[in-house]
Amino acid sequence: MLYKRILKPILFRFDPEVIHDFFTSIGECLGRFALTRLVVRCVYGRYSSLEASSKIYLSAGFDYNGRLTQILSCIGFGGEEVGSVTARPCEGNPKPRLTRLPKSKSIIVNKGLRNEGVDAIIRRLNAKGQKLNSGKKSSFVIGISIARTNDEISAKSIQAGINDYVYSFKRLNEEGVGDYYTINISCPNAFGGETFAKPELLAQLLPAIMTIQNNVVVDRRKPVYVKMPINIPWEHFAQLLKIIDQNSLDGVVIGNLNKDYSWLDVREEAPKEYVGGLSGKPCTHPSTDLIRKTREVYGNRFTIFGVGGIMSPATAREKFEAGADKIQLITGMIYEGPGLVGRIARSIVVQVKN
Repeated sequence: MLYKRILKPILFRFDPEVIHDFFTSIGECLGRFALTRLVVRCVYGRYSSLEASSKIYLSAGFDYNGRLTQILSCIGFGGEEVGSVTARPCEGNPKPRLTRLPKSKSIIVNKGLRNEGVDAIIRRLNAKGQKLNSGKKSSFVIGISIARTNDEISAKSIQAGINDYVYSFKRLNEEGVGDYYTINISCPNAFGGETFAKPELLAQLLPAIMTIQNNVVVDRRKPVYVKMPINIPWEHFAQLLKIIDQNSLDGVVIGNLNKDYSWLDVREEAPKEYVGGLSGKPCTHPSTDLIRKTREVYGNRFTIFGVGGIMSPATAREKFEAGADKIQLITGMIYEGPGLVGRIARSIVVQVKN
């Protein structure tokens, strides 16, 4: 109530990217000290059991430079997906990169893969104690989303794009950073578009990725997933799943931003022309439907992360009932407050008991 009635009305008066950067800096600072971590845990994370929290992750797109790894567990998250990271630093698209649509409980996201580049992020994660062989290992899971750099170099040819993904994937494996990797083929706001969401091109990318994976020492291999688009017909989606299966990847993240503005509750909130993908509520049903169909066809073959429109414990439950093993969220936390994470965790505990 404090967040929704007092803080949110104030925060929503300011540019969303300014607020995002402010809270990222605050969160990084709070994560540095045992005392401040304890205070945050007492406020937000005290009701979250380890079992419940292990199913709730911060989605890629929020902590894109890996600055919040030490504080998120105190809010109740069991893990996060850093990134998307790219082979080279990327400034992102021109501002505004974030636009709130409060009547539709959505945000127009047009960041364009803004991040400091894979090598800088590896150094930061290592400095924060997330290296694989760093003594006592935290139960907090760090996934890393990998995308193609948003520039002309990576878009000049298919092979250039593949090389871009491979560089990031190879460097992360060399350093042993991260607990799993997600190949983001579906960012809708990058130079050249969603190139590798085409089945014939995904069939070229994944063997190159898995060649690197197969050369990693067995006990250091990490699970590999693909982040899927949600604005394609099931027949197209099924073709992508088949290629992922054939290349022995571990699972899928369903899914990315919604590019169809007709899903908005109030269409007039958004520009007439497409300027970025929609997060939040407009993603709820498209992603849930694809999760359900994927689970029906593939059974337990894939681990499924359910992402999109998780605005309440009820919508989180819908993802699990559709077949998701774990969930990821961002926008729900922005609209409902950090306490949403704990409420979802408590609902998971109640559901298990019942």
